[in-house]
Amino acid sequence: MKKLLTITICLLAAVFIVFGIPYIDGTLLQDNKIESDEVGVFHQKIVERNETPVTNYFLYNQGEVLAVVNDKAKLDRFLNDIYKNEFQEDYPDSDVNLAVDVVISEENSNFIYEDKDDEILDYIKENQLYSLQATAVTFADENDVYAKIYVANKEIYENAMNTFISYFIDEKDLTSVLNGDEPPTLTTYGSQDVAISIPQKITLYKDYISENEIYKTEEEVLEFLKYGTNKEREYYTVKQYDTVAGIGSKNHGLSAQQVMNINRDKISNVNQALNEGDKLCVTYFTSPIDIIVTSEALRNEPIYYATNYVEDNDLLIDTREVSQGGKNGSRNVLYTEMWINGVLMSGTEENSVVLEDATPEIIKVGVMEKPDIGTGDYRVPVNNAAISCPWGCYYNHQGTDFINQYDPYGEVYAADNGVVEENAYQAINGNYMIINHNNGYKSYYGHMAVLSDLPVGTVVQKGDVIGQIGMTGLATGPHVHFHIIDEDGTWLNACEGFIDCRSYLQ
Repeated sequence: MKKLLTITICLLAAVFIVFGIPYIDGTLLQDNKIESDEVGVFHQKIVERNETPVTNYFLYNQGEVLAVVNDKAKLDRFLNDIYKNEFQEDYPDSDVNLAVDVVISEENSNFIYEDKDDEILDYIKENQLYSLQATAVTFADENDVYAKIYVANKEIYENAMNTFISYFIDEKDLTSVLNGDEPPTLTTYGSQDVAISIPQKITLYKDYISENEIYKTEEEVLEFLKYGTNKEREYYTVKQYDTVAGIGSKNHGLSAQQVMNINRDKISNVNQALNEGDKLCVTYFTSPIDIIVTSEALRNEPIYYATNYVEDNDLLIDTREVSQGGKNGSRNVLYTEMWINGVLMSGTEENSVVLEDATPEIIKVGVMEKPDIGTGDYRVPVNNAAISCPWGCYYNHQGTDFINQYDPYGEVYAADNGVVEENAYQAINGNYMIINHNNGYKSYYGHMAVLSDLPVGTVVQKGDVIGQIGMTGLATGPHVHFHIIDEDGTWLNACEGFIDCRSYLQ
């Protein structure tokens, strides 16, 4: 009897080990892991336990178990049908996969779960838990990827990129650069593009993403290349008499070319007439990439003559006599310029050829003193000069706006000999100076960075530094507002009869 009791207890213990231990508090022990008897959002129950492991396909959504798929081939056919029915026409050569945050994991266990594949597929469709294959484009600097977009196909991206590049380099020059042709030697005045580069690393590869995050047209991709994720835009309404150059001058100092680039849908030529009331974008590109174009520019520049004063004891004090007239020389200068996305960043003089030396002016004076009477031969008020806004480039603009192309906040120079008559501040033209040349004319210099340290009454000579270029008063970019004033107080265009401005027009 004692032996029988012992045997009975052992049998009961064996049965408990085989069938009882796996079920404790409604849970199932398998491979030292506790599994719930109901899985995912569909509460799929374990319907069978196999002696040998079987393959289960677990769906995870953002790391949480969503469901167990019984027939993976059925899921694959379901995704393929979605592609054919919804996307194939617009996205040929693509396919559909599970959503980016949804992962299917092949796992072995001894359990078979309820088959709820139809409900699972309906749930996937209703919640759009699927993604579409597209072309991923990443933009990286030397440290890391800083921007990424998905495009419908590679051709859309390449066409948009080619359009964006065309804004900044001449098509003929681009063809020569891409062919590796040696640029010809510049023999006429002007410029040519000789190199182009993009310092960022751009990578294209296939990846899956939600369809609503895909850039579907060239226009959408081009907009991204122009502004990245920046959605802020500023607009200007065209007024009567406005010109492309004038609008740029009044809006952040944009060049006419830049105004055209950001409004290609309305402007095809920097000299075209504008329609009053049109709205033009004046927010310049904030591109995620840098299109770097290297250009060569050949320019003719004056060599300004010097004025030498020779003491002559035969002349009374404060009297003078020109014994030799001065004449400017000229030289050809070759510059190398670097442009980034259509903005001139730097210019370096490579070489120059003197075409004609300057002939100095010789003036005999009764005593050697600093002259305060102008020569009547004026120089431009800045070096590396270009005109950003000529006389009348917008309504009531009475002056010529000169910029220094290579040093935007460079020095301002006296256009001729004279005496500082005014050195003050005015709301529109900011810090300004008027120099009286004591020959019936005065010259005006506006928007200087700070008030000049030359007090009223200071005698200056042509070429003396009188201040720094600035943008005080009503100015949207650094420049010098310059004009001539006659003895009646009338403002005169400096480019008509005083300075030959043809080589300074952009």
